[in-house]
Amino acid sequence: MAKKAKTKPRKPWGGRFTKATDALVEAFTASVDVDTRLAPYDVRGSIAHARMLGETGIVAKKEALAMERGLREIFEEIESGSFAFDPALEDVHMNIEARLIEKLGDVGAKLHTARSRNDQVALDLRMFLKDAIGELTAGLVRLQRSLIAVAAANLDVIIPGYTHLQHGQLVLFAHHVLAYVEMFERDAGRLADGLKRVDVMPLGACAVAGTTLPIDREMVARELGFSAVARNSIDAVSDRDFAIEYLADVALIGVHLSRLGEELVLWSSSEFGFITLGEAFCTGSSMLPQKRNPDVAELVRGASGQLVGALVALLTTLKGLPLSYNRDLQQDKRAVFEATDLVLSSLEVMARMLPTLRVNRDAVARALEDDSILAVDVAEYLVRKGVPFRRAHEIVGGAVAAAERAGKKLRELTLDELRTDADVFDADVYDVLEVEGSLERKASAGSTAPAMVRKEVRRWKRRLAKG
Repeated sequence: MAKKAKTKPRKPWGGRFTKATDALVEAFTASVDVDTRLAPYDVRGSIAHARMLGETGIVAKKEALAMERGLREIFEEIESGSFAFDPALEDVHMNIEARLIEKLGDVGAKLHTARSRNDQVALDLRMFLKDAIGELTAGLVRLQRSLIAVAAANLDVIIPGYTHLQHGQLVLFAHHVLAYVEMFERDAGRLADGLKRVDVMPLGACAVAGTTLPIDREMVARELGFSAVARNSIDAVSDRDFAIEYLADVALIGVHLSRLGEELVLWSSSEFGFITLGEAFCTGSSMLPQKRNPDVAELVRGASGQLVGALVALLTTLKGLPLSYNRDLQQDKRAVFEATDLVLSSLEVMARMLPTLRVNRDAVARALEDDSILAVDVAEYLVRKGVPFRRAHEIVGGAVAAAERAGKKLRELTLDELRTDADVFDADVYDVLEVEGSLERKASAGSTAPAMVRKEVRRWKRRLAKG
């Protein structure tokens, strides 16, 4: 009796196997629902690889040209939405390759010569991140411009500067806003620095050890715009440090956005009332008719948890992996894609909301009625008269306590009352207890002095105009 033929799996790696993959395993291991996003990069990388195979004589030039034409047709199918991704083919790479083989037969089967999905996916992810870093940097610039516009529109507004959420010293509202511009500038700097580690071409590392074929990795790097070629084949396929660094940068952007969101929520609350956000960026309550909720700022604040979570997830995935490639690394793309989408949308919505912000000057003025916020100004007044700062600190602290007991403001204490602990006070101390003068007297670089803040606003406008 003749033996019944075995059903072999329809997989590019199926030559060694005699049985079909379990349907549950196919569903569990497939990543095509996520990594189809890499399709444009996979096609670009494959075209560069095909050209190299032709130039080095590994395949005939006419075969390389046929592969390139076929890949461009596949790209058009993907762009038009007519390409049918098959989960049974596991990922975007095998789907594109299978379609090329369907188009070109044995010629299409030559595309995977001298490469592996291990170096292929590392290439695609790096290409994606190069673009993502560019988009993120542009998003940061748009947000900074919105912040500068808010600062420029409110250069004369003075608010309490807080430490421990208690009144510390007077600052310009614009100076406070510029602090966030500095934060986001550091974020852009970290992305630019991280780009150096992303901009390394891994293709040609193959599965783990390279290839015996005479490939030209430098040619592929030039074709794809990479500035360097990975120098160790094992590291090339297993490295995800560049993705972790990117997620760390994204998480910190999220933290900075969250801090800004928190202050917008706080300042727009009934208790503060410092600002009002535009109605287009607020929502109401399904039950409470009077509500005007800063939901956008709250959601941006909440997004930071997911961004930090993406970083922790990939760090945890990577921490126990032996060299080189392991299938665990399939998890990297979900973390990277979701974090990228979330941080880009957060940057965009915040940049569009900020121009609707209006400062409620009456509410801010009420917050400045307690002149104990000028205490350090009085202490520095005493320092200029030769009193050691620690002693000046003690004297002014006593004066603040005395004013509180008497139910007075500092400026309402008489000269005799001020001299209770020190006879160095003169009538000119009352000049120090004026709000506007406090800011004008600031002399240190980077302070909240109006002239310095105006100069910083102008500097940032010029800088961001080039971004």
